[in-house]
Amino acid sequence: MIRLYNVLRKFRYLSDINDTELLEAPEPEEELQTDEVLDLEPEENAGLNKAIDTYRKLIEKNDGLEPLTEKEQNDLEKRIKEIEEREVVEKIEEHDPVEIPCEKGKITIGPPTLTRFEKARIMGARALQLSLGAPPFIPIPKNARISLDISMQELEERVIPITIRRVLPNGDYQNIPIDFFEK
Repeated sequence: MIRLYNVLRKFRYLSDINDTELLEAPEPEEELQTDEVLDLEPEENAGLNKAIDTYRKLIEKNDGLEPLTEKEQNDLEKRIKEIEEREVVEKIEEHDPVEIPCEKGKITIGPPTLTRFEKARIMGARALQLSLGAPPFIPIPKNARISLDISMQELEERVIPITIRRVLPNGDYQNIPIDFFEK
């Protein structure tokens, strides 16, 4: 590595540290006054204005064939005014999650059957319990080779004491016992 440095230094690809000159940074211009700084702040509804301009260009473009008629122009202005008057939600109000009661046979969140993801989660959790020594809820079938076979049979017979919690995006949830689901 040192040899490469010396060879390159001979050919002036690398300069000597003692030969380099320090450059000073130019002084900042003091022409920018506080009034000009205030003008650089973004508009309050810059995003809204940009979206409206883009919407207007899309409608007016009309594949470049012909300009908008008087009626179309009035409809466009009316739609833009509606967009401008819409309430902008800037803060999401806090919502305390509420349990939705589960009446017999009445599942209000999601499908009335177990989803494949719920089945996989239940069978996996139960197979882990069985492999760690938990007692099975059914007599062990003769064709069962692994704990997953036993958990599948328990799920088909709906003997696993488990409750599924389905949650809505706002946090509300419903606890559904496994025997409420259709087979």
